[in-house]
Amino acid sequence: MGFLLWIGIVTIGFGIYYWKKIYDFCKERHRFIKEVDKFPGPPAMPIFGSTLLFKWNVAEFTDQILEWGSIFQSEGHGLVTLWLGPFAIISTLKPEEAKVVLESNTVITKGKEYSIIQKWLGTGLLTSTGDKWRSRRKMLTPAFHFNVLNSFLRIYDGEAEIFVEQIEKYADSGEIFNLFPYIKRCALDIICETSMGTKINAQTNPKHPYVMAVQRLNELSFDYMRFPWNWIKPIWYATGKGGEYDTCLKLVTDFTRKVIAIRAKEFEESQSRGEIFNFDDADLVAKKKLAFLDLLLSVQKEGKLTEEDIREEVDTFMFEGHDTTSAGMTWTIWNLAHYPEYQEKVIEEVDEIFGDSNRSCTHDDLKELKYLEKCIKESLRLYPSVPFFTRSVEEDFDLNGRLLPKGSTVLVPPFVLHRDPISFPNSSVFYPEHFSQENIAKRHPFSYVPFSAGPRNCIGQKFALMEEKAVLSQFFRNFRVESEMPWEENSACPEIITKPLHGCPVRIIRRK
Repeated sequence: MGFLLWIGIVTIGFGIYYWKKIYDFCKERHRFIKEVDKFPGPPAMPIFGSTLLFKWNVAEFTDQILEWGSIFQSEGHGLVTLWLGPFAIISTLKPEEAKVVLESNTVITKGKEYSIIQKWLGTGLLTSTGDKWRSRRKMLTPAFHFNVLNSFLRIYDGEAEIFVEQIEKYADSGEIFNLFPYIKRCALDIICETSMGTKINAQTNPKHPYVMAVQRLNELSFDYMRFPWNWIKPIWYATGKGGEYDTCLKLVTDFTRKVIAIRAKEFEESQSRGEIFNFDDADLVAKKKLAFLDLLLSVQKEGKLTEEDIREEVDTFMFEGHDTTSAGMTWTIWNLAHYPEYQEKVIEEVDEIFGDSNRSCTHDDLKELKYLEKCIKESLRLYPSVPFFTRSVEEDFDLNGRLLPKGSTVLVPPFVLHRDPISFPNSSVFYPEHFSQENIAKRHPFSYVPFSAGPRNCIGQKFALMEEKAVLSQFFRNFRVESEMPWEENSACPEIITKPLHGCPVRIIRRK
């Protein structure tokens, strides 16, 4: 009898304990939904949220997101809710709200949607948070010192020349071809040499397994993010996508580890010869052709990084540093192919700086490419390389008097912000004068955030602009570009990176 009584007491105790847990969960969930429902948004159903409304076709999904954004912007809403399954995404549609989020020192943890990328990048600079992120950011800043970036110009220029050689065969043939893969391979070669100090020759070896695996990882990651049922492991693996992701992931990370091991051995040998690596010494940086990986290896010597830490950061820069710049350059060429009057201004500027010479591009040249820079920035306005930034709300957050409840995700969408007609008159067309000094001064500074802003802004934005100006100036020194496909037909696909649906089908005409 005593035993049965004891069992009964334990059972009642467990029941009370779990009832209390369930009660607390339901109470908190009710509060959460009540707060989130204060914001307008697309229709949502229990469990599925708004996902059943999503267009499966990526181009149609893009139009859908822009249409929703435009409707709520026109109604004057600064915040809207999108239910991604049972998860609430609160999106900022006005620069005033985006400013509060991006400048916050408390809402700095990336959203749950980044979890799939975390398998690849670990907790490197992109995905880490808190004290780890702050220390990494401080540690990595010297890799983007003026001296280091200037030393990379020889790489930008050298790979741009190979890029021109690769597409020369299409010049004057009248043939329409897809320029996007050529630009992407050029950017991949640049980031490999600048971040890892190694050449993979993707431009001359387009079927390189690393190139193919990185491309597929991006596609699978976007598919995972868009549909929450992929977050259930059995479903993810039952579709075959989970296994394919793991295979590509192993190939990419094994490649990175191999390169790091080779570079680390060279680093050790140089250290044993008494050589010192100083990223503040411009001559040494240029002479030694120091790469981002060399900075990490020197920090490792101080006991601040493990081998896996280095792998995470190298893969982070490989991921962030080639897809983003290749997309930016592709959209710039695509836009100029359809706006010949602006293309002529770019060509006039390039000719004024370089004349008929074949000389290399210098840092002073980059500073003079002011109209080209306007075109790049306008392309990033219409087609920001990173279409969305998300942050996890880990504690209730006051956003201009509106409560964002703990457990929600706040989203800043440059893809929508940049098309607000209040900030950008003629927002739906390509107009480089949006970036005249006069027009920049008129608008809110957070109306244009292609590289994010605030404490978590992109550490590599100067690197990206320098690379794009160097490669594009080389392109327009050699070619004019045309396209037969209507401008608006090549929809933007806001995957992890904003890519053109049809690539970049163009015709190039030799100038020299």
